[in-house]
Amino acid sequence: MKHTPFVLTFITLAILGGCNKAPDVEQSAKIENAAAKIAVMPPIAKKVPYKMTVHGDTRIDNYYWMRDDERKAPEVISYLEAENAYTDEMLAHTKTLQTSLFEELKGRIQKDDDSVPVKKGNYYYSSQTRGDNEYATYLRSSDFAGTDQDVILDVNELAKGHDYFAVSGLNVSPNDNLMAYGEDTVSRRVYNIKIKDLSTGKLLEDTLEGTSGYVVWANDNKTVYYIKKDAQTLLGYQVYRHTLGTPQSDDELVYEETDTSYYTGISKSKDGSEIYIWHSSTDASGLSVLSADDVNAKPKRLIEREANLEYSISKLGNTYYIVTNLNAVNFQLMKVDIDKAGDKENWQSVIPAREDIKLEDVELFDDFLVYQQREMGQSTLIARNLTSGKELPLSFNDSAYTINAYGNNELNSDTLRVYYTSMTTPGSSYDVNLATGEKTLLKQQKVLGDFSADNYASERLFVTARDGIKVPVSLVYRKDMFKKDGTNPLLQYGYGSYGATMDPTFSSTRLSLLDRGFVFAIAHIRGSQMLGRPWYDAGKLLTKKNTFNDFVDVTKSLVAQGYGDKELIFAQGGSAGGLLMGAVANQAPELYKGMVAAVPFVDVVTTMLDESIPLTTNEYGEWGNPNEKAYYEYMLSYSPYDQVSKQDYPNMLVTTGLHDSQVQYFEPAKWVAKLRDYKTDDNKLLFKIDMEAGHGGASGRFKRLEDTALNYAFMLDLAGVNK
Repeated sequence: MKHTPFVLTFITLAILGGCNKAPDVEQSAKIENAAAKIAVMPPIAKKVPYKMTVHGDTRIDNYYWMRDDERKAPEVISYLEAENAYTDEMLAHTKTLQTSLFEELKGRIQKDDDSVPVKKGNYYYSSQTRGDNEYATYLRSSDFAGTDQDVILDVNELAKGHDYFAVSGLNVSPNDNLMAYGEDTVSRRVYNIKIKDLSTGKLLEDTLEGTSGYVVWANDNKTVYYIKKDAQTLLGYQVYRHTLGTPQSDDELVYEETDTSYYTGISKSKDGSEIYIWHSSTDASGLSVLSADDVNAKPKRLIEREANLEYSISKLGNTYYIVTNLNAVNFQLMKVDIDKAGDKENWQSVIPAREDIKLEDVELFDDFLVYQQREMGQSTLIARNLTSGKELPLSFNDSAYTINAYGNNELNSDTLRVYYTSMTTPGSSYDVNLATGEKTLLKQQKVLGDFSADNYASERLFVTARDGIKVPVSLVYRKDMFKKDGTNPLLQYGYGSYGATMDPTFSSTRLSLLDRGFVFAIAHIRGSQMLGRPWYDAGKLLTKKNTFNDFVDVTKSLVAQGYGDKELIFAQGGSAGGLLMGAVANQAPELYKGMVAAVPFVDVVTTMLDESIPLTTNEYGEWGNPNEKAYYEYMLSYSPYDQVSKQDYPNMLVTTGLHDSQVQYFEPAKWVAKLRDYKTDDNKLLFKIDMEAGHGGASGRFKRLEDTALNYAFMLDLAGVNK
């Protein structure tokens, strides 16, 4: 907050009792202290009561005025800028630390870096970063060694002149001559698709506006399918067919989703013969099929959609392999002849349902089936020979790790490409021989500096929650700085929504906390699928509070077991994890020294009542529909914004992006304003708004590190670690 000379003079006279003589040293100190207090006064948002009545219940939202869908209202922008100025001033004493952290984080990153080439069609595709470039350059070559690499897209050139820039959906035509990709310069995840001629390097005149950023090529190499987004809700709900060289206004509408609880996606079968339109809601899914050879094809539902039925397919020859929850809570694998697929009675079990093991995914080859399953919180890959039926588990050494198959585009291969990481093992790419299980390490991400994996240890614990359920927890710490005597600062992270499982992975940035004595913990709370589908079902809708209770109970247990100092416990979460932070701050603020809530979804009831806001209707299956009284009352009982009360809160850093399309900026803005009005402590409440970014934060590999440095400096300063 800025003050005029008149204001400061008035303050001075008040302190001096109106005296005109020169102030003595004590009086000067009083002046400086008073001015300092004035200088760091937080913005106080005005109150404009806005009445909302639902089910006979009236809520008053004093900060509803902060919503500006155009993001141009002067009073809103001024308020957000004032919050940024206040945050900058309150953290000014950490600037040196932030700079040091940024250089430290950046110093671990290999500036000149290349991805492992992935084969698709006749070429191997890869990306590279060089020097201080913020973005990747994409290349292709006729061989794995990259002896004749050609640049197919330099994002650094495209990003010039933009504060934010993102590309998506790079996809080359079947004849390898054309490439489609999406551009977003606003961070609203609405993309304009461009088509590039890879033989000349020139762009075609075709530009497809307002899309999801991805196309599927028909096999004629001149027809593409894409999804158009609703301008208001930002939901992708229409599939169009575009012929190159024609205006977008002439594109044919192939499919329109009329049920707003469903998301729409598109893809192509691995053999290139079929195009799929995917339909997915929170608790149901399905697909429609088109021939990739017929540019006049109409989509046909594989089977009619059913409530609570989920399935996905993979094609091999004349057979569909189907991962489904049909008669299987934790999913099973079935198969069916393509011409009989429309009747579920013809689906035959390949890997039957198992009570405590969740089937997650499959990857098909001509001679092998690889399936991914999760048991006791750990994912594993198993290769099955389709001729002999013999199975081979693909094993790794860490007790808790993340493994995923990726880049397996060719059916006629006996090699599986996988990505592997743990909390102590940097991301690694392997080729695995499916017949022998032999692993070939292609690349492990380099961590520059003095990093050695031997300096760190990770653990997997199970904590008993208040209702007797055991909650998995993943931990990592630096061995020579961990005492397990309750003296280490601890950062606990959580998410716990949408069935998203936050598996343990390596983070080079996290080393900056571990090397300063922090313990880092991931609480795998209910709402994820860490322990299978029932684990998700037990943390959504009318059981959502289990998510928050689990997080709190994990914190208490880790403190009791000596993993963290009870006076130095920190919590962090983003998006739905920001909802977690808000709910936990209301429920158990005394447990945490500080919290970082990124792009937090905190105004649950108001948002879920507003169908004009992106994602609302699609998420009734996750949170419930508050137009129904039971869901309204339950949501209201935990909604962080509605449940703010007059109590002490932890030190808090809240971050958002003005252009966020998933959690609108005004949710955290209103929440911070209300917290300021209600909280009874003198702890820090800081709000940082990226005026150029959206839900994913800043674009660019180094610019993102500035956000991380800010978050870390906030916590380290509170922990008394200032270097």
